Amino acid sequence: MLLYYITDRSAFPGDERSRRRHLLDKIAEAASAGIDFIQLREKDLPTRELESLAHEAMCIISQEEKRTTGHSPMPTALLINSRTDVALAAKAAGVHLPTNDISPQEVRTAWQETCSGGRLAPEVSPRNPLITVSCHSPGEVAQAAANQATLAVFAPVFEKKDSLTTNPTGLEALRQACRAKIPVLALGGVTLQNAESCLQAGAAGIAAIRLFQENDITTIVRNLRT
Repeated sequence: MLLYYITDRSAFPGDERSRRRHLLDKIAEAASAGIDFIQLREKDLPTRELESLAHEAMCIISQEEKRTTGHSPMPTALLINSRTDVALAAKAAGVHLPTNDISPQEVRTAWQETCSGGRLAPEVSPRNPLITVSCHSPGEVAQAAANQATLAVFAPVFEKKDSLTTNPTGLEALRQACRAKIPVLALGGVTLQNAESCLQAGAAGIAAIRLFQENDITTIVRNLRT
């Protein structure tokens, strides 16, 4: 089961400095627990601050990777929401594209041009950025697959407790979306109780903010993967 943590530092208590510290601690916890993807989704941050946060997150993930070498099958991949430039500057694994953002092909072109121009260290691959795409219908998932996205994040599958305006797509729509030729992750109202139904519908895993951010991630990961 692929697990995908989406960050939201605004949900942490305290001032900006405290929230940032809480977020970095949670990123360390996620990387240590074996979360596959972390999407840095701090859309309100100015570019300089977002890049600084991304660099810190990458350092933490790298430290956790060294510490757990031989114990984790795949290192945690950091994805930057919408900002290919920040992802490249921070040497992140790739980007997450919201609906109606640029296409995955455009990201790959920019990635390759930047890397082949010698402006980045050689360990950043020009060929293999990870690209996830927000999708809200089976058709959008099919389009993401056609556009060479790495995987789709399909939402909202279930009703969210704080949303009165967004209608859940439901498990049948998720089942249809999972017929696409890329892995699909279920997002939106996913809990320990309903995660299994997402897998039975064909999802490759789940994505979440609160499920990971408001709980002990190691416990959540253990419960999901057993």
